[in-house]
Amino acid sequence: MDGMLTSTEAAARLGVKVSTLYVYVSRGLLVSHRAPEGRRSLFRVEDVEALARRSRGGRSVESRLAVVTTAITELRADGPSFRGRSAVELAAGTSPEDVAGLLWDAGPGPWAPTPIDPPPGLAPRDRMPWTVVMVGAADPLRSDLRPSAVVRAARRLISTLATGPSVELPADAPLALRLATTCTGPNPPAPVVRAFGTAMVLLADHELATSTLAVRVAASTRADLYDALLAGLGTLAGPLHGSASRLVLDLLRRAGVDGAPAALDDALRWQGLVPGFGHAAYPHGDPRHVALLEAVRDIADDERRTTVDQVIALAADADLPAPNIDLALGALAYCTDMAPETLPLLFAVARCPGWVAHYMEELDEAPLRFRARAVHVTSSQG
Repeated sequence: MDGMLTSTEAAARLGVKVSTLYVYVSRGLLVSHRAPEGRRSLFRVEDVEALARRSRGGRSVESRLAVVTTAITELRADGPSFRGRSAVELAAGTSPEDVAGLLWDAGPGPWAPTPIDPPPGLAPRDRMPWTVVMVGAADPLRSDLRPSAVVRAARRLISTLATGPSVELPADAPLALRLATTCTGPNPPAPVVRAFGTAMVLLADHELATSTLAVRVAASTRADLYDALLAGLGTLAGPLHGSASRLVLDLLRRAGVDGAPAALDDALRWQGLVPGFGHAAYPHGDPRHVALLEAVRDIADDERRTTVDQVIALAADADLPAPNIDLALGALAYCTDMAPETLPLLFAVARCPGWVAHYMEELDEAPLRFRARAVHVTSSQG
């Protein structure tokens, strides 16, 4: 709905927790409106802005808060819905390439990578942005922002990102095979490739995650696709976004050696939480986790499957939040002996189709619409 914010967005605008937001509702300071599908509460932008001004002591400040309306992804209780189709259902048999086409509203086309050779000594964390820069440099018409040109560039770039420097595969090799080979080694078994395909579909988009918003901000300045995806990668590189699955991998490895109680207790001691559990969008459990964990069970040996089950069971006994997609991603890495540094690659390659979809959608909006305003305060220092 135009001019409306979700509870999460309204709470973020006010700088409070969602629980505090509903305290405001109970006190009559804010009015909630039921969403058309009846599952969510929405709040009028003008009401939230008025309350924000009052919370700043009555100072009226110009606001140009951008309300993003999108036809790409809706977050529902049964997981993300890509243009009206359940991501969980798509993950049961639809290829990552076809899901990308669905998100982009585009037909089939070639996914051949751009041949590039990374320099010696390039760190794994630097390979993704380096690849984006080099593929962009090899594109003679990178400033062509027509949808057909963006889709062609996106296919080349994503395929190149998924293909490790030592991976040799035919030009028409599927994305899931490329990424599974890069992350686990040559000739991965078919069930492993299917598990990677499942992960790629489930992670393809998640509405306005922080990195996706960064891509849209870049698109609003009419940056080309490569520069916009660099904005997404830079945001994803932060330890608070997209890195939880690495912590899950550490947790599972510790549980495999010392047992689930020791691993969970250490996580609570040093991190204050157990990674891979709880998600604001899915308070009753992340459906993506369930779908991916089923695929992981098909490839896990008995010992590692038992370790994962013990961690989940102990968390449930301790009344911790339900597992999320990061737990299943960490389990995928644990059960396939992935190196920790390949998990960000898996997440980023999987999310690229969603970034591209939001990039193209933002090009149809008025440019430069993301303009935050600051409230000046006098510093107490000095």
